[in-house]
Amino acid sequence: MNRRVLIIDDEKDLCSLIAHYLGRRDYQVDCAHNLNDGLKKLRESRPDVLLLDNNLPDGLGWSAAPKIHQDYPELNITLMSANTALPFPKADHFPYKLMEKPLTLGRLESFL
Repeated sequence: MNRRVLIIDDEKDLCSLIAHYLGRRDYQVDCAHNLNDGLKKLRESRPDVLLLDNNLPDGLGWSAAPKIHQDYPELNITLMSANTALPFPKADHFPYKLMEKPLTLGRLESFL
């Protein structure tokens, strides 16, 4: 079975690029461009991997990360941002990963 990836990022071109790249590598990819739609897709699709941007039109993705981790403890969550000076959200025993933007597709698979 193919691994499922959910990308929550308001940069539509970036989502399309990542989805196309991963789709060619047999990942099933869903995209959401705001936090509310992303949380809905998370519940519906139950992905293996979440790529979560911080600055979204309807909230801060990183603020939602601890609750997402609590609800989906097996989910591999990677936080994405161009601003790496942001503090990581706090959650017990959760090794957040940070993917800096701009990202390179060659490095992308190391976060999956």
